[in-house]
Amino acid sequence: MRMWPGTPYPLGAVFDGGGTNFSVFSEVAEKIELCLFDDSGTETRVPLPERNGLIWHGYLPRIGPGRRYGYRVHGPYDPAAGLRCNPAKLLLDPHATAIDGRCDWNEALFSYRFAEQAERNDDDSAPYAMTSVVTNPYFDWTGDRPLRIPYNETVIYEAHVRGMTMRHPDIPEDVRGTYAGLAHPVMIDYFRKLGVTALELLPVHQFVDDSTLLDKGLSNYWGYNTIGFFAPHNAYASFGTRGEQVLEFKSMVRALHRAGIEVILDVVYNHTAEGNHLGPTLSFRGIDNPAYYRLVDGDPMYYFDTTGTGNSLNVRHHESLRMIMDSLRYWVTEMHVDGFRFDLASSLARQFYEVDRLSAFFELVNQDPVVSQVKLIAEPWDVGEGGYQVGQFPPLWTEWNGAYRDTVRDFWRGEPATLAELASRFTGSSDLYESDNRRPIASINFITAHDGFTLNDLVSYNEKHNEANGEDNHDGESHNRSWNCGAEGPTDDPGIQDLRERQKRNFLATLLLSQGVPMIAHGDERGRTQHGNNNVYCQDNELSWVDWDRSRAGSGLTEFTARLVSLRRDHPVFRRQRFFQGRPIRGSNIDDIAWLRPDGQEMDDEDWNAGHARSVAIFLNGRGIPDRDQLGRRVLDDSFLLLVNGHSEGITFTLPDKAYGPDWGPVLDTADPDTTDSGRPTLAPGDEVPVPARTLRLLRTYAVTPAVAP
Repeated sequence: MRMWPGTPYPLGAVFDGGGTNFSVFSEVAEKIELCLFDDSGTETRVPLPERNGLIWHGYLPRIGPGRRYGYRVHGPYDPAAGLRCNPAKLLLDPHATAIDGRCDWNEALFSYRFAEQAERNDDDSAPYAMTSVVTNPYFDWTGDRPLRIPYNETVIYEAHVRGMTMRHPDIPEDVRGTYAGLAHPVMIDYFRKLGVTALELLPVHQFVDDSTLLDKGLSNYWGYNTIGFFAPHNAYASFGTRGEQVLEFKSMVRALHRAGIEVILDVVYNHTAEGNHLGPTLSFRGIDNPAYYRLVDGDPMYYFDTTGTGNSLNVRHHESLRMIMDSLRYWVTEMHVDGFRFDLASSLARQFYEVDRLSAFFELVNQDPVVSQVKLIAEPWDVGEGGYQVGQFPPLWTEWNGAYRDTVRDFWRGEPATLAELASRFTGSSDLYESDNRRPIASINFITAHDGFTLNDLVSYNEKHNEANGEDNHDGESHNRSWNCGAEGPTDDPGIQDLRERQKRNFLATLLLSQGVPMIAHGDERGRTQHGNNNVYCQDNELSWVDWDRSRAGSGLTEFTARLVSLRRDHPVFRRQRFFQGRPIRGSNIDDIAWLRPDGQEMDDEDWNAGHARSVAIFLNGRGIPDRDQLGRRVLDDSFLLLVNGHSEGITFTLPDKAYGPDWGPVLDTADPDTTDSGRPTLAPGDEVPVPARTLRLLRTYAVTPAVAP
């Protein structure tokens, strides 16, 4: 084939209607061959003719969407010096927008011999490797636009593309577990009834199933093993992998946007699927190992690893940073996603060794006109020294608040001396975020997530039960802050069953009435169980998939969750944009928030410091909201009183004097899920309200207040 010079930018394979421009970075390469594959698998090699700086490029007429390709990089192979070029290995394009096939694990994928690691392996890897695919960038986005739902109005639903629909009886079998399945009208109707505003999808970048898992009959279910940062995972496509997965993903986003639901991607820019120095050569390693990976200073044969996966991307190098930023912009501009949750985000901030909030990565994100405008959520830790960074990310970012999860779990399982910290977490964790002028929305609140127990298992198991993972139950977190309510696992004891259901409602009510941004883990609202397995990363089966059996929804937990979401949506006092000040509002002697003992009197230092204290009444002043609506009018709301009893025995609360409210009526009761807001006052100041053990009751004052005022 005759190749034209083409252009160095943009990187990747870009189809322009008449042909395709190919462009790839490598500083260490001496020659790069573009390898094209026809439908029969026959390979044609064409050297890239031009090198502009560190970019190799060329243009081929009449090469269009659906064509499979890869690269072979000629250059130095010296592992001791950190150089691992080997033209015998077919390499994926780091900027490929689609990837076909999967790894057929063979020794040819590795650049060394298994029997003798020092011996170079020149077996051709092409018969066993995945291939990049040229895609058509055109898609009809007519009418689609960024939803830009404010954080304080956001309710996140963490979901797995495959696990959400694999067991759904109303989804056609041929689209279960796919992008099309997630966008099916049945699913969209479910999300809308639940009231969530954003789906946070577990990794959908192209990932690889580890050979060690496949050998055990398992797979990399969660997908935290990325090999293609621009390509939607091809196994989630229902109608083809020669670029069709891109169209299907875009169609999913478009359908969700039309329903008013944002799409947030869980992204893994901290490492790749190539693993440590004994891993396969699939892409980055063979193109330019020292540019893409952090190598150990003084011994570059080995990888500097703060992720626990064998390698870390080299965010000190301009090319790794450019690839990450190009990828983020691509998913926003071309795929129309609304934000990102960054796995092990502390690793991206390790420009040198320590975590640095002023690192080049944060600087690039902050100044980028595209990426800086979408939702940016950090998992604020990694496995390296000093990696736990909750509360330390820059102001533009929000964070998974692990302190919130731990505190709420401890309180409801009955740990002593947790009431004071619960107050901080419930009000938005100002101790973590207020000092640098961040707001409550900086805290992504969650009780459970994909990693760990489900909500059902959190109240059903004291110990993890991960035997199915084949690691002798050594994997997964051992300290789960869980409580089985009196029996390990399933039980026929009606008292324990009732307590477990109440505890689930306690957790959900606390989550959705707290300041900050709530995140619900998929299936928790349906009582999803993993039978005590708290690490289903390798379980692509019924153990991890959402169970849509309608008999499991008999507890009404889904409806209870939807009511909570609706309550939060309708009342801005539960989603304030600024922290409580704990002082009287203008024209009143009542604070914007008040903490009351069960006898109706305000808490003092002695009450807070009592290790046995597990009950409190929380007054939320609807006239003390400092926010303004879009017309500049002050936002007003009704006032609420939360009666929280974390004791193992019932407690009687006395309602506070009429300065807090002239009358009260029940809105919600975790001991009686059928309690609803009747709109009528039934209680008066001074009345006694019994609250059963481990129960949250919510009351509302029915004094007439306008929705907004000047």
